[in-house]
Amino acid sequence: MIVISDTTPIISLLKANQLELLQKLYRSVLIPRAVYRELIENPRYKNEAEIIKIMDFLKTMEIENVKSVNILRAVTGLDAGESEALIMYDEQKAELLLMDERKGRSVAKQLGIRYIGTAGILMLAYDKSLIQAEQIKDCIDLMLKNGIRLDKKVCNTVMNHVGLGNQY
Repeated sequence: MIVISDTTPIISLLKANQLELLQKLYRSVLIPRAVYRELIENPRYKNEAEIIKIMDFLKTMEIENVKSVNILRAVTGLDAGESEALIMYDEQKAELLLMDERKGRSVAKQLGIRYIGTAGILMLAYDKSLIQAEQIKDCIDLMLKNGIRLDKKVCNTVMNHVGLGNQY
C-alpha cells in the first residue's frame, strides 16, 4: 500500500510518542520534500527534527510536476506541504493520504482522494490491537499538552470508539 503523509499527522504522533504506529500500520510512508522541510526546518519542531531524520520508514521524495503544485497552491491557498502531498498522491498512484487540516481534506475530498487523519490513525491502530484505549487517551492528552490543535468533538469521537466515553 502506498501511503503519502502531510506534516501534521507525523508531528502529532511524534509529539505523543506514537510515531511508530505509522510504521506498524503502513510499513513505509512517503513524504514530499516540502513536508520533510517543514518537519526538520521549523523551529517549533527542533527537538523532533533529529528523530525525523533517522526514521527510515519515512521516505522523502521529490514531486515530478512542480507546476501542478504551484497551480494547486494558487487556487486553493494550501501550503507547500499539503499541495505537494496531494500532487504526490496522484503521481505515485497512492492508496491513502494522511492529512489533518480541514482545508486540505476538503480539497482531497473534491479530488476523490482517500484520506485519514491522526484521530482515524489512532482508531485504526486500536482496531488492529496496536494500541490500547488508555494509551490513546494518554496520546491525545500529550498532543493537546504539546500544542496540537484537536477539536474536542474529534477527541470524544476517538474516546467513544475505544470505549472510554466523552472525556473532553
